[in-house]
Amino acid sequence: MVTVQSIFKNDKRHSTAITIGTFDGVHIGHRKILERLINNATALNLKSTVLTFFPHPRMVLQKDANIKLLNTIEEKTKILEELGLDQLIIHPFTQEFSRLSATEFVRDNLVNQLQIKKIIIGYDHRFGRNRNANIADLRAFGSTFNFEVEEISAQEIDEVSVSSTKIRKALQEGDITTANSYLGYNYMLTGSIQKGKGLGRQIGFPTANLHIAESYKLIPKNGVYVVKSQLLDKTVYGMMNIGYNPTVAGKEKTIEINFFDFDQDLYDQELQIDLLYRIRDEHKFDSVEALKEQLEKDKQTSLSLISE
Repeated sequence: MVTVQSIFKNDKRHSTAITIGTFDGVHIGHRKILERLINNATALNLKSTVLTFFPHPRMVLQKDANIKLLNTIEEKTKILEELGLDQLIIHPFTQEFSRLSATEFVRDNLVNQLQIKKIIIGYDHRFGRNRNANIADLRAFGSTFNFEVEEISAQEIDEVSVSSTKIRKALQEGDITTANSYLGYNYMLTGSIQKGKGLGRQIGFPTANLHIAESYKLIPKNGVYVVKSQLLDKTVYGMMNIGYNPTVAGKEKTIEINFFDFDQDLYDQELQIDLLYRIRDEHKFDSVEALKEQLEKDKQTSLSLISE
């Protein structure tokens, strides 16, 4: 898959079949649309292309710094590539871009830059300045500029919307099983490993402290999770705590992973952590010794779930 950071960097030698959207989570609802796009592109000898925008339009137009997304751009890119998409275009969303008229957007961007021959888009899609153009306008542009418009039905769009809402709600409630079932894959956290205070190592549970740079990434509910990761080309399981470490009066929220049967230096490495199960809430224990006893129980619970 080719990833392009602007519409204007597209290779114009190839005509495209495109869809436009955030595709946050790239969940099972999105996949139906993306499979349709890829199949259409293959049949018509076109380049299957997703056009998405970053920052998220709400971050720019509504100054919504609190928006939480299921994927970072890097995670979304990786998932789309695994699906067999030909091209991902991540176009910078700015105030200036939002003021393009519908005609300018279609003619100058979709037609002249992307060489569009087909677009698969939701029945409720709106575009252009103040989002004043709709799918009927897009069909008219298709007649003028010689591209086909295929509509995604209300039922399909509703399924996508419901899935996204349920995934976010499930993650905020710590229901990782439901979230993963709607995603079609394990929810992931991606970041770099940084040095912690070393308490875990002192009590026999050394932890890797995961730092996630993207403030917009949705972090699931605090608690203890069973996780896995790829370390040195092998799958390694472990347990992860999201929270404040109240037993030792922690002040900042941390994400700490204790990997089983692995004790090598991971500092400064980028890791993807897949969340498999949630086993309990975070608690404040009466002593560090009591915390250690609970961690032993958590490990046995985790190993039992992994073996199943």
